[in-house]
Parts: sequence; structure tokens; C-alpha cells
Amino acid sequence: MNTTALAGGENFYVIVGSSAGALIGLQFVVMTLVAERLMPSQETTDAFATPSVIHFGAVLLLSALLSAPWSGIGVVALLWGLAGLSGIVYTIVVARRLRTQSQYKPVFEDWLCHVHLPLAAYAILVGSAFAAHFFLRTVLFFVGAAALLLLFVVIHNA
Repeated sequence: MNTTALAGGENFYVIVGSSAGALIGLQFVVMTLVAERLMPSQETTDAFATPSVIHFGAVLLLSALLSAPWSGIGVVALLWGLAGLSGIVYTIVVARRLRTQSQYKPVFEDWLCHVHLPLAAYAILVGSAFAAHFFLRTVLFFVGAAALLLLFVVIHNA
């Protein structure tokens, strides 16, 4: 399988992955400061703060997967597809948590940035995993776009 298309994106994933890694640390600092001042409930933390760490982790995982020296596209496409599928399931869990927590009533922006945009990013990953064998170069742009979408959404949510 031709993996020369993967070789061209290494710098992108190094930058995106290291950004996600650094921002995970920043997220923990922010969560600690907020916890000291506002005392959010566990259900609110589970609905609003924990997804940010999970999405940052997903970006870091994607960056690591796509920076590794794979001998073919099949395994890496399967792995990013499974990551996308897991993200879809987790986003559904987050939507339920948003709906059931009682400390704050989510507004449109909360639903957009905590459910709809992450769901779109993870769906792009799943769809691109299916198309990877046929349109590799184009699909890699979609994977990068999904990683950036998750990164920007989580920066917004933090």
C-alpha cells in the first residue's frame, strides 16, 4: 500500500499533537482553579470539563497514529475509524449528561460546541476510514480537519 501520502503530514501532526498535549495540562490547571472558586457538581464536571480532556486526548492519539511509520494505510485507517466510532459513542454520553445535569441549563452554544461539532469531527473520522483505500490523499485532509475541529472546539470549551 502506498504510504507516501502519510509522510507529507508529519509536521502537521507533530504540531497539532504537541498543542493538544500542552493544552491537556492547561485544562487541568483551569479545572483546578474553577473547582476552588465555583465548586461545580460532579455531574456538571462530567458534562462540561471531562469531555475537553477526552477530545484533547483524541487529538493527541490521532497525531500519534498518523505520525507513526506505518507500512500500509489499512491498520491506521482502522484505528482512526475506531477512535471516531468511540468518539461518537462518547459524544452521545456527553449529550445525555448535558441534558440530565441540573446545575446549569445548556444554551445553543453549549449544544453546538459540546455535542454537534465533536460529533461531526468523529463522524468525519469514521467516514474517512472507509474511504482511505480509495482517496488516501484527500482523506488525510479530512482527518486533519477533524483533528483541528476537535482542537478548536475544546479550546473554545476550556
